[in-house]
Amino acid sequence: MATTNWNDLISQTSGRMAAVRAGMPDVAAGFAQLAKAAIAPGALDSKTKELIALAIGIAARCDGCLAFHVKAAIRYGATREEVLETIGVAVYMGGGPSMIYGAEALDAYDALAAA
Repeated sequence: MATTNWNDLISQTSGRMAAVRAGMPDVAAGFAQLAKAAIAPGALDSKTKELIALAIGIAARCDGCLAFHVKAAIRYGATREEVLETIGVAVYMGGGPSMIYGAEALDAYDALAAA
């Protein structure tokens, strides 16, 4: 997927996820708690954890994951160079398709960091 407006993708996906959360509130609440606990700082800081999530999103070819985890990584202070190294690890684990999604992730970083 090639998008030119990552903020629109985030907004559109958030709206769709609101409908899912409304339809299965207990599952959604459990997932929200899992996400909060998984990203909380511990032996790894939150930025590193978001970069790991981004690498998995790239390797899994998840468009929404790219947008949300790039945005969160930026919030935790991730640099363009850190995102590029994250993309490199994702390519190592996921091959050519991850190279394509890595390019999407870098575009998301550039667009969202500029906003």
